[in-house]
Amino acid sequence: METKQYSLDNPFKNKQNSPAEAKGGIYDDALKLGKELIAKPFEGGGEDRIRVQHSKNRMTVWERIKVLTDSEPNIIYQNWGPNLDGASIITGILKIRGRDVAVYGHDFTLRAGSMDATNGSKLARLIHMAGEHGIPVIGMNDSAGAFVPAGVGGLDGYSEAFTALRKISGVVPSIMLMFGFNAGGGAYLPRQGSFMIQCDNTFFGLTGPGVVKSVLGEDVSADDLGGPKVHGQSGVVDLVTGDELGSLRTAIRLLSYLPDNNRSNAPFYPTSDPMDRFIYEEDILFRKTFNSPTGMNTPFDITLYLQQICDHGEFFEVQPQRARNIVTAFGRIGGNVVGFLANNSAVSSGQIDIGASRKGTRFVRFCNLYNIPMVFVEDTTGFLPGKDQEQNGIVLEGRKLLDSIIDLRTPRLTLIIRNAFGGAYATFNSYYTGASLVFALPTARIAVMGPAGKEYVYKDEITTIQKEFQANLKKGMSDKEAASVRDAKLFEVGQRYEKELMNPKEALSLGSVSSIILPGFTRKVLGTNLNYLMSKYTAAPLSGPQREFE
Repeated sequence: METKQYSLDNPFKNKQNSPAEAKGGIYDDALKLGKELIAKPFEGGGEDRIRVQHSKNRMTVWERIKVLTDSEPNIIYQNWGPNLDGASIITGILKIRGRDVAVYGHDFTLRAGSMDATNGSKLARLIHMAGEHGIPVIGMNDSAGAFVPAGVGGLDGYSEAFTALRKISGVVPSIMLMFGFNAGGGAYLPRQGSFMIQCDNTFFGLTGPGVVKSVLGEDVSADDLGGPKVHGQSGVVDLVTGDELGSLRTAIRLLSYLPDNNRSNAPFYPTSDPMDRFIYEEDILFRKTFNSPTGMNTPFDITLYLQQICDHGEFFEVQPQRARNIVTAFGRIGGNVVGFLANNSAVSSGQIDIGASRKGTRFVRFCNLYNIPMVFVEDTTGFLPGKDQEQNGIVLEGRKLLDSIIDLRTPRLTLIIRNAFGGAYATFNSYYTGASLVFALPTARIAVMGPAGKEYVYKDEITTIQKEFQANLKKGMSDKEAASVRDAKLFEVGQRYEKELMNPKEALSLGSVSSIILPGFTRKVLGTNLNYLMSKYTAAPLSGPQREFE
């Protein structure tokens, strides 16, 4: 009996062509053209240009897409004009960890990823689609800017893309990644996104070093003009990575904390990290900090605390290179995404300056737009005083931070760890600026002023001590002995001020604080109340009057 032979080869591959195929009929010519057009975007500028891209340690746009998703990309708007119009940018919808995401990427192997009118139009279509369908946007920017031979068409393309990206701002979140060397519109366009990520050995700016040299006569390297160390410090970019792979993976991780749109909540991930566990590390952190020789004046890095209360100790810091006296981060407590705004006493005693105000304002406004609840971790001696701060507008920037907190509509909790003085206390999500709940540790020091306040509270007593010092000198007591007596009494006054007023008792009695939490239990208390508040919160777009100031 003859055994059948099976094969995975195409059975029609070697068959004789039909008469129509042999003659190259109209239909077959159309099929051939269609296959060529479909394949063209994947070929890019050809093998030579791809090798050049790789020689610069840069991926092609298709390699970057493969990092973002394992699924086959749904590529749309495959424009390909006679002069490569529209060919140097790829647009499509990707499945990234089960979520639909609108993605675009410049193909630098074609015309250096430059922009023309067709590019701008196809990019605008994708962006508008993302807004209409309520899906996030990821942009992979690797462009030399407008295509000069296209004339004003390149500028029109950027204008159309600018407008589209502005229209979806506050509707769907967007993440912009910077690769290669971007200038002009290639710098302006991505900064309209929610977040920017830049890796080492890349540049973007309004003009390159050559233009700066010719116009201003200044010699400056690309890295010093528009590299990640510059933009990370200024806040132009939110995150800095070591290479392209790091940027792409960082974008995927950041996306996991963001909702699809302003009508939904951020993704909830059930956690195996118990909500009711006692956090020994938290108790140890505060015990070692406040029992040190410098006592209540001892600084500590607030990120060590955030590690203790987040699910499995994981949080995602935004703008970590900028204004370290305040920390902005996403994390999860009991599976719910939260935004943290935390004073960091390890830098400038956690005082709020212009940079910290700007950093905090932008983050709070983002959380407000996209239905993300917030946890404020307070430990600051106040706003930073000084001539430089006043001349550069600390009043305006501090007010913007306060306004953003007043406008916040999502559930928001405050935990006062230590210092909460004066205007900083009033600004930093108190009950009277709209906090949902305010908690404090026993170590909290809530007062109109810090230790200097004793000069006002015990003014008469301190005046008497100073008079006694002068009287003792007149009686013939030595300077050293008289000063010793005076300092001992002043120290006692200071201790009394700390004990009587630098604590949470008055705030608790007035209802400014709802309850005291013992160290080790903050995760449980915050998580329990967050779960309750989120169960009563309905995600919706921001509504109401638009305020005059940002």
